[in-house]
Amino acid sequence: MLKKSSDGEGDTGRAASPGGLGAAARQTGAWRRRRKVLIAGVAILAVAFFGVRYFKNGSQQAGPPPGPRPVSVDVAAAERKPVPLQFDAIGTVTPIATAALKSRLETTVIGVHFEDGARVKENDLLFTLDARQIDAQIAQAEATLARDQAQLEGAERDLKRFSELIAKGATTQVNLDNARTQAQILRAAIKADQAALENLAVQKSYTELRAPISGRMSAANVKVGNLVRPADTGALAVVNQMSPVYVTFSIPQRALPELREAMTADRAQVTVAGVTASGRVAMIDNTVDTTTGMVSVRALMPNADEALWPGTLVNAVLTVREDEAVIVPTVAVQRSQTGDFVFVVKDGAAVVQPVQVSRTYQGQSVIASGLSGGESVVTDGQLLLSSGTKVMPRPRKAGA
Repeated sequence: MLKKSSDGEGDTGRAASPGGLGAAARQTGAWRRRRKVLIAGVAILAVAFFGVRYFKNGSQQAGPPPGPRPVSVDVAAAERKPVPLQFDAIGTVTPIATAALKSRLETTVIGVHFEDGARVKENDLLFTLDARQIDAQIAQAEATLARDQAQLEGAERDLKRFSELIAKGATTQVNLDNARTQAQILRAAIKADQAALENLAVQKSYTELRAPISGRMSAANVKVGNLVRPADTGALAVVNQMSPVYVTFSIPQRALPELREAMTADRAQVTVAGVTASGRVAMIDNTVDTTTGMVSVRALMPNADEALWPGTLVNAVLTVREDEAVIVPTVAVQRSQTGDFVFVVKDGAAVVQPVQVSRTYQGQSVIASGLSGGESVVTDGQLLLSSGTKVMPRPRKAGA
């Protein structure tokens, strides 16, 4: 009995224990559910807070719906200023005077008195030729002259004596006439002797070759001891005048009226690339080349510093006048089937503006009509443009 009772108490204790454990589990589950609800609520509040803030900031910063992005372009200003009317041509430098020195005697060279390529002045001694043969001929001619002069003195004495005798009747008229004839013959002989001497003096002057003009020498083609003759085809040396010089070039025949007008007004000028001095037009050829339609022009250049060398090719620029005109960079001018045009920037947009180009000058196009000056024209980025396209000018680079 006593055992049974203890067993019953033991059963009752074991039955009560599971009930306590269930209550504790229910409390734990409820706490977990409250924690999850709390976390979810905090998360919802955070999302709501940041969402409201983002929406608020976005509503403050966002403007109207964005449109097409502006096209980035380079622009330049159309300028109104004096622009010269010029014609470019390839010219040739030619000396005004050139002299080829040749021998007029058959003799030998005994002296060369200049260095190859040296500058010489007019009348400077350049070559000396052997003159011994001419000196001998001069001595012979002088002796002949002295003989004839002595004979003339005797003939004049005879003429005087016969004149006195004929007055006294002591001689005949024939003797007087013969004496007069002999005196006249000797006078003529003396004139011939003098002419021969002068001719020999001229011949001797040929033994000294002097510079006929001031200029620069070529290389000497003969040396001391060489035999020279009048029949030689080559020159002993050549001297070219270096200052001033001619620059000869050709221009189109359409420019001829303007050039003639400029020459009449004395405003036609010629410059050469690399030379600071300018020259004037000295001559226009009297005929236009029918095969090319070009006319030859010759300009006179001072060339004091000898920057222009005879025979060289140069870039000649002929300026006939200056005109007041509007210019834009040539790269700004576009071409279409209807003609030339440029994109003008107005109120942040590109506008097509038809223009008429009269000529180009140093990378600039001279606008005859369509622009008045001061407009901003697009110089780069035209392929992305049409009339009305929004544009954004790029900042100009330093030195541009």
